[in-house]
This record gives sequence, structure tokens and C-alpha cells, in this order.
Amino acid sequence: MNWTGKTVGYALSGSHCTFEEVMPQIQRFVDAGARVIPIVSQTLMTTDTRFGTSAHWQQQLKEITGEEIVSTIVQAEPLGPSKLLDVLLIAPCTGNTTSKLANAMTDSAVLMAAKVQMRNQRPVVLAISTNDGLGLNAANIAKLLVAKNIYFVPFGQDNPAQKPNSLVARMDLVMEACEAALEGRQLQPLLIERFRD
Repeated sequence: MNWTGKTVGYALSGSHCTFEEVMPQIQRFVDAGARVIPIVSQTLMTTDTRFGTSAHWQQQLKEITGEEIVSTIVQAEPLGPSKLLDVLLIAPCTGNTTSKLANAMTDSAVLMAAKVQMRNQRPVVLAISTNDGLGLNAANIAKLLVAKNIYFVPFGQDNPAQKPNSLVARMDLVMEACEAALEGRQLQPLLIERFRD
């Protein structure tokens, strides 16, 4: 797919351990010619972890995309009327974000971006990263699997021996999943093997 002229909303929720893995994927969109608008949760804006500081991740996002970060509901709301985004990707999409999206709650820039994208009947692509994907969040994932204009990056169990409820998407497939979503289809296979003894 030719990404020139396309605008991707790249949203990150608070799975800090996944940030390093997704930064090269953001670069892939930029290298392919897309304009990438970074959209982040308050967790990224305010939390330093062993995986990196908030300032580090903010700087990376600005350097890769050349865009200002959308980090508040007020900043995200105009994405709806402007119809700026061709596709919205949430990668990583935490269990918390998955749960709120499935239950129509909007308390972050990421969720507001998803809400306005769905209002515009444009694709939202989720790359889940959650420790309870096969626990209480399984019901929320199921709701989203059948929701209109919502697509998933293929995912699977990442550590069934020690974290049997954990599900993580193949972050290296985010661009391919977005290409499929723009064509109105789910990238297959949806369920993949992430872990092998």
C-alpha cells in the first residue's frame, strides 16, 4: 500500500514494557510516507519506569513523527470534525484501555481519539498488550471483536507458563493490520502463536 497522503493516528496506552518495541513501527509508517500523529495516555506523559522516562518517550515520539503529541481529551476531540485520521492504531492497547473502549468510557486522549474515529466510521486497529486478556478482559476483547470498524493486530499468549491469561499482539504486524483495516478486512490469522517451549 502507498502510505503517501495517508494520516495515521498512532496511539500509545500505558504498557511501558512495549514502548521500545513499537517505536520502530512508528518509524515504518513515517518511512512509508504517512503522516503520523502521536496520541498518548496520561500514563506515558507522567510516569517514569524501569523501561524509560516519560521525557525520553515523548522526545522519541516527537523526533520520529515531527508532530506535537496529542495528550488530552481537549486536543483529541477535534480529530473527529476534521476527519484527519485515515486510520487510528492503538499500540500498545492495555487491558485498561480495552475495557474502557468496550464499555464506551472516554477518559483519555487515546479513548477520545477512538471515539471520534468510530463516529466517523473509520477504522480503529488495536494491538493488545494485557496480562488479563484471557481473564476478566476476555469479555471486553470479545465485544470489540464483533464491533463495527474495529480490527485487531494478530495476537497470542506471550508466556502461558508464568502468565496464562496474558495476551500480546505481534507489534511487527501493525502496518499490515492497518493496511487490511483500510480495505475493510481483518488481517488473518487473528490468533497466532507468540510462545513456544
